Order: sequence, then C-alpha cells, then structure tokens
Amino acid sequence: MNQHRKRDIRTIPKKELTEFLTAHNEKSFRSTQIFQWLWQKGSTSFREMTNLSEELRETLDANFIFKSLNPVDIQKSTDQTIKTCFQLYDNQLVESVLIPSPNTLTACLSTQVGCPLNCKFCATGKMGFKCNLTVGEIFDQIIFLQKQAQESFNQALTNIVFMGMGEPLLNYSNVLSAIEKITSPEGLGISPSRITLSTAGISRQIKQLADDKVRFNLAISLHTADNNKRNHLMPVNHSCNLEMLQEAIIYFHQKTSQRVTIEYVLLKNFNDSLIDAQKLARFCKEFPCKINLMEYNFVENLPFQKSDKENFEKFENFLKSKNIIVNRRHSKGDGIDAACGQLANKTKINLI
Repeated sequence: MNQHRKRDIRTIPKKELTEFLTAHNEKSFRSTQIFQWLWQKGSTSFREMTNLSEELRETLDANFIFKSLNPVDIQKSTDQTIKTCFQLYDNQLVESVLIPSPNTLTACLSTQVGCPLNCKFCATGKMGFKCNLTVGEIFDQIIFLQKQAQESFNQALTNIVFMGMGEPLLNYSNVLSAIEKITSPEGLGISPSRITLSTAGISRQIKQLADDKVRFNLAISLHTADNNKRNHLMPVNHSCNLEMLQEAIIYFHQKTSQRVTIEYVLLKNFNDSLIDAQKLARFCKEFPCKINLMEYNFVENLPFQKSDKENFEKFENFLKSKNIIVNRRHSKGDGIDAACGQLANKTKINLI
C-alpha cells in the first residue's frame, strides 16, 4: 500500500482496530496489546511490539504508519531550560520546552504549528496558523520530554502545561484525546491535577470543557480586563469579549468546582497601572481564582517592554490587598527564545 494512503495507527479508535484485527483472523485482545504499546510504552514502531507475531506486525506495517515527531534541534539555556524543535511527518516544525525549577520539572507542550489568534505580544502569533497537531504528535512530545527529564535531570516530570505553540481549544478533540491518553490507567496514568491547559479565552469551548467534566487545571491568558485594550492586544476578544469570558469561567467553576488561574503579562505603560489592577480585581471577583503575574519576554520587532519593577510591585500589592491569591512567575528560557510568548521556530533546520 502507498505510504501516503496508509492511516496513522494512533488515529484509529480501539473499536475500529479490533474490527480490523478480527477481519484478519486475529484475536480481539490483540487490540489491547497494541494500545499498550502505543499509549503506555510510547512505541513508534511495529517492530518493537514483541508480544505480537511477526505475521501480525507485518500486517500492521502494511496497513498503518506512525506520523511521529523527529527531534531536529535541542538548545539548553543558562538557567537549564531545554527547548526541543521537532520535525513533523509533513516537515513542519514545532517546539516544546522542558522547564526545571527548584521543586518542579515542567513539560510545556504545543498543540498547533503556529497560531491563528495573532496576540500582539506573542512571537507564535506572528507565524500565522500552519496546522493542528494530531493526538500522536501531542503525545510524542510528552514521551520525548519524559526521557529528556530523566537523562538531563535524573528525575520524573512533575507537571505538564499546554502553553506552547497554538491555542489548545481550537484543536479541541485532539488535545482532549491526548490528555485522556496521558491520564488514563491504560495510558501513562499521570494525574490530571498535574496538567494545566492554557487558553486565550474561547468562551464556547471553555463551557464545553465544563460539560465534558474535565479534571485537569484551566488557565486563562487574560492580560487585561479592559475590552478596548484586549481588542487591540488579543483579537480573539472581538468574538469572545470579557463579559462572555467571565460568564464561561463562572459556568466552568459551577460545573467542575475548580479554581481557574488567570495569567497576566505586565506590559509597560499599557496594562500595568493601578486602574488596570482595579479592573482586573473587579473581573475576578465573580469566581474563585488565583492570578499569575508574569514578566514580558522580549520579542523582536514588537513594540512592548516589560513593566517597571515599581509598577509591577504596586500592581501585585493592590491585588493582594483585595485578598486575591497572587503568584509572581519568573521567566525561564528567554536566552534561547523558549520563554512564554517566544516560541516561533527560529531555529534554522536544513530539511531533506
């Protein structure tokens, strides 16, 4: 069979795989064995599936392929953050980041090549949208970064964040399917409490997350609680404004009882005044949350600068005075364009 006509084995539902096997005179339990190789052991080769007969492995190889990621460049910053650039099956490039901290080791995963939302402070948005990642391509990142964590730091991952390239909720089914494989006892068995999905605020899909009763953490990339400013900074606000977003967050909390995280990058003379802090506090008073305040990471040819230390502290202290949980997040990996908002496939790879 032509390689281009073969289906990616990791896009096949288990029921369909079972039907394929029985049609080829194989026992139905073989589908469970194959799924264990795919989603527990992270296998990307039928040759590795040694508890299957050679004949069955040849049958699988004749009918299916693995559209797996290939690491083509790895960079390590002075703060030990590691960025890996992967080549997709169709030669597109995507990046993931391994972020060490004193008490955590976090895998930052991408869900799209590029991003369609064009947030004005983000390098990924400047790329435009190229494609959604498949379930297997998302899963490959975590398998690779798990190994990287052991090899580089001799420890296991503590957290997974969907905060890399792309808007996860615009690749909804693939992202949720990948998370199911990551958290399922039939998959990697990682606790959903260790996973955070970050969205720019797609209100309809946030409600869908609530209806789907997800158990992972939700972070909202907000960055201003002023509609006019957010329209300029994040064009998604034109279709999902702050009122719609607030309603969706309230709905999410009511359905899941989870406290959301609000992410806020302070930009000098744009969203870092006390008036901005007051608007943020008013926006957040309608639901339980914590706020992560972040420094802006420099992106070439963008007009923004990080907030002054004094303004940052005034902003932070005002929120704390309103009894809001506030965490200050320090940038990691900015020396290799691996910090938040900097992923843009700047590595030059010679593709065959």
